Amino acid sequence: MTFRKRSAVVAAAWLACCILTAEGQAPKTITNAAGVRMMVADDADPTLRVVAPGYGDDGAFQVIFPEHVTVRARGRAEATHIYLWQPGQAGKAPAWTATKDSLEYEKDLEGGIHMLARATLADDGVLFHYEFENRSAVDYDMVYAPTDPRLTGVFHDVRLERTYVHHAGGFELLASETPQRLTMPLKEWLPARYMDSYTWAVPAKLMEKRADGITYYNKSRAVDEPMIATLSSDGKWVAASFTRTVGNVWSNPELTCQHVDPTAALAAHGTAMVEVKMLIVRGGLEDALRAVIQQRDTLK
Repeated sequence: MTFRKRSAVVAAAWLACCILTAEGQAPKTITNAAGVRMMVADDADPTLRVVAPGYGDDGAFQVIFPEHVTVRARGRAEATHIYLWQPGQAGKAPAWTATKDSLEYEKDLEGGIHMLARATLADDGVLFHYEFENRSAVDYDMVYAPTDPRLTGVFHDVRLERTYVHHAGGFELLASETPQRLTMPLKEWLPARYMDSYTWAVPAKLMEKRADGITYYNKSRAVDEPMIATLSSDGKWVAASFTRTVGNVWSNPELTCQHVDPTAALAAHGTAMVEVKMLIVRGGLEDALRAVIQQRDTLK
C-alpha cells in the first residue's frame, strides 16, 4: 500500500470523529485526563502550543513541528534543507485535521518528498510522528526532521539548573561540567549549545567556540537513555523528551529546547517514519525515567 493510499484509509476510518479545518484555520483545543492542553499556535508555519494546567500562561510553551526537514542523498557529504520553519509566513498555513486526541497536516516538500506530521496527546504527554514518502528516484541516506519544543514560563531554564540527562549512575544536570555558567553574566556565556552523546562517540574536544559565535559543550560521559528532562520551577511537573535511539541529545539554553531527534534512511519511491515523545507529567525525574524505559522501544 502506498503512503497516500494508507493515509486515505486512515482518514476514512477516522471520518466520524475528525474535524477537517479550512486552510489556515486552527482546530479545537485537545485536553488530556491530566488537564494538559494542545492546540495549533497562531503562526503560519506548523507550530503547536502546549499548556500544563495550574499556571495560566506560565504553563504554556510552543513546539516547532518540525523546525526543518533535511536530507542527504546517497554518496553525498553535504545535507540539504528541503523545508525550513519560518514564523509569520502569511498564506502558508497547512490544512490541519483534528481528532479527539491528535492534530495533523500533510505537506509537499522539495525534491518530490511528501510529509505527514501528526501530534497525538496521550495521558502522559505528546507523541510526535512523521511519515515521509519519497516520490523521486533519489536514494537518501538520511532524512532528519527535528521537533523543537521551546520551553518558556515555569519550564524555562536558561542556566540549565533544572535540565537533566541520565547516566549509568543516575540523573545529572546536562551542564554539570560547567558550573561557572551559574555565576557568569549571560552575555559572556551565551550563545551556547550543550550536547551529550548516546550512540555517538564522545568527541575528543569537549568545548569548541565555532565560527558562528556559538560555544559548543560536549559532556565527557555518554548518556544511557536517549532523553532530556526539565523540571518546572516549582518542581511539581517534568517535561521530558525521548526517542528510540539517537546519536546525541542536546539543548540550546536560551530556548530551553530538548533535542532528541532521530534520523532514518529514505529509499527512492520508499517511505520512512520517525517518532519523538515528550512527556508532560506531574511528578519528578524518576517518574519520567520509568515512562521512558517502558515506552521508548515502541517508538519508530
